[in-house]
Amino acid sequence: VQLQASGGGLVQAGGSLRLSCAASGRTLTDSTMAWFRQAPGKGREFVGGISRSGGNIHYTDSVKGRFTISRDNAKNTVYLQMNSLKPDDTAVYYCALSSCYSVSVRRFDAYDYWGQGTLVTVSS
Repeated sequence: VQLQASGGGLVQAGGSLRLSCAASGRTLTDSTMAWFRQAPGKGREFVGGISRSGGNIHYTDSVKGRFTISRDNAKNTVYLQMNSLKPDDTAVYYCALSSCYSVSVRRFDAYDYWGQGTLVTVSS
């Protein structure tokens, strides 16, 4: 299984970015997917996740109402739409796949596969 994350970049506060995570080697409808992020000097933080069925999506409190996770089954790709970005959102963003859990969980050790990370920098 390989996950290819893309879409990061530099954006001003209040702007938007869309991250993509393309999967190969496993169908996302059989997988639970999540986005994590790691800011400089901090631990890896759960951002949000989408269940195998696609019917259960949840987010960490700090991004609720600003970030949206979606999935395109035909492209086997999951997205993270980020709006109203803040400097505190600056981090390397990782997508992750769990083959065991049917819904997303916050524990990073629940995920078997990880993308390489894409850097998001939000300037004030």
